[in-house]
Amino acid sequence: MIKDIATPARTRGILDKHGFSFKKSLGQNFLIDTNILHRIADHAEITEETGVIEIGPGIGALTEQLAKRAKKVVAYEIDQRLLPILEDTLSPYPNVKVIHQDILKADVKSVILEEFAECKDIVVAANLPYYVTTPIIMKLLEDRLPLRGIVVMLQKEVADRIAANPSTKDYGSLSIAVQYYTEAKTVMTVPKTVFVPQPNVDSAVIRLLTREKPQVEVDDEDFFFHVVRASFAQRRKTILNNLTHTLPSGKLQKELIEKALEEAGIDPRRRGETLSIKEFAVLSEKLRTML
Repeated sequence: MIKDIATPARTRGILDKHGFSFKKSLGQNFLIDTNILHRIADHAEITEETGVIEIGPGIGALTEQLAKRAKKVVAYEIDQRLLPILEDTLSPYPNVKVIHQDILKADVKSVILEEFAECKDIVVAANLPYYVTTPIIMKLLEDRLPLRGIVVMLQKEVADRIAANPSTKDYGSLSIAVQYYTEAKTVMTVPKTVFVPQPNVDSAVIRLLTREKPQVEVDDEDFFFHVVRASFAQRRKTILNNLTHTLPSGKLQKELIEKALEEAGIDPRRRGETLSIKEFAVLSEKLRTML
């Protein structure tokens, strides 16, 4: 019987065998707790008809658990030094394909068409490199990939921000950007002790279920997100203050911004963090037609 990769002894053995040393710049922290990997796969609800995209497979600890359940796994690995290790550790799993590429530069849509034609549904499941978590999640969402959902491990602090509700300290433009496309929920927290090497922060697993259509309807998405970001430019400032100082020619159009807030039913003295995504949608539409 094949021993799981994600045990301290097997992980150390694999690293020693291949003379692998961690690169801090790539945010490499490998999981050594099989139970947590099982739970990630459970939350992703993978069946034998599911296609799975993994990002940053490392030495294949999560990949192995995904491969045991899924129809096919495609894993993106940026570190060339890990390719021979993955070839070795994943040799028992013919349903895995490793692509040596930076996910941020990848044409994932084409790969989905090529690799997952026979899959009933597609999910992303990954232990993401912490230094590039947000850009990866936003790429997956903005590319409008046909995903059922995304289940990823990331810094607990980022997970808190993604799943935050209005009027909390963690709520901000990232919460709105992700919740616009998905239903977000933190499903477990993970202590730093289950990684080699240990990161400096605790981790969490977040589950993002793709909405059939965005949470709110806006005519100009770019402008909507521009208004959202402007509203959080300085958290302690009122929404009127932030919009006036951050929107192009805002200072010249303060009265119009005030009028838009009034028509949207939003007190100009409120702070951006108190507005729901629906209020931002109404406000951005008012601003778009007035400015």
